[in-house]
Amino acid sequence: MQELHDAPLAPLTTFRLGGPATRLVTATTDAEVVAAVRAADESGTPLLVIGGGSNLVIGDRGFDGTALRIATTGFTLDGGTLELAAGENWSDAVARTVEAGLAGIECLAGIPGSAGATPIQNVGAYGQEVSSTITEVVAYDRHLGETVTLTNAECAFSYRHSTFKDQPDRYVVLRVRFALEDAGGLSAPIRYAETARALGVGPGDRVPAAKARETVLALRAGKGMVLDPADHDTWSAGSFFTNPILTDEDYAAFLARVQERLGADTVPPAYPAGDGRTKTSAAWLIDKAGFTKGYGTGPARISTKHTLALTNRGAATTEDLVALAREVVAGVHAAFGVTLVNEPVTVGVTI
Repeated sequence: MQELHDAPLAPLTTFRLGGPATRLVTATTDAEVVAAVRAADESGTPLLVIGGGSNLVIGDRGFDGTALRIATTGFTLDGGTLELAAGENWSDAVARTVEAGLAGIECLAGIPGSAGATPIQNVGAYGQEVSSTITEVVAYDRHLGETVTLTNAECAFSYRHSTFKDQPDRYVVLRVRFALEDAGGLSAPIRYAETARALGVGPGDRVPAAKARETVLALRAGKGMVLDPADHDTWSAGSFFTNPILTDEDYAAFLARVQERLGADTVPPAYPAGDGRTKTSAAWLIDKAGFTKGYGTGPARISTKHTLALTNRGAATTEDLVALAREVVAGVHAAFGVTLVNEPVTVGVTI
């Protein structure tokens, strides 16, 4: 287990932002992860868990405590049963399952970060969410002081949410187990309209899983959502805001604001979200509020490829990024009465 003091954290995040940690520990086994967490808890030391750093905004002053970088490895495939160590690279793991001819996570290709982060956010894109394939999550329970196994139901998955996100100081994910489908090399049914159009098929159709993966990677790359050190549009956390989910009453008020601002014939994106609620598009809101691609004049700007990504153009500070995020939140609320919620975890800062 490697230990460093006054260690830079910015290189461990896809934003490349944030100050140092008082202490940085890198754990390469589950036992080392548990030992580091226990040591921090027993000494009352603040703990920051870092995986791939793709969903993390760290303040410029850094983190006064122990930062634990999970670098565990382990990819086990038995038929359609997949087990991943928390530190496994997620995009690489997706590629390996597609190579094995299995379906279920192929449309989650190219998402940066580690496997252990996927159940926390209930990672999803292009018509798939990990909640549909995760069977169990093995985690260290800091309240009980022991390793536990949570079933899919116990994870309480919902849109970009889970029990792990609901109780951020309780669980440290160690391993994630999935049930994938052997469909003879075909993908799961294509659910997302953009993906279906790109593939030239109808919603619900299946295509070769490798083709689905390649298509999603191309779509993501076109939006700056595949990591490329030379492309500042990828110096981001991907989608910075979640898509708002509105009650019927709130949606009616929102629709009235849209038509007042943009014209009576304007219909915003709307998707049923259950329980009398409607989900709309954060990217659409941002764009229609005047924050177009490339918006900004400072070192933190909206991506030139996608309005939902805030980016570090190379010389930004976290405060620059947060100032831009606050401007977008305030502008969307002023225009449409909807409050955007940031998707990345913030440490030492608030939006």
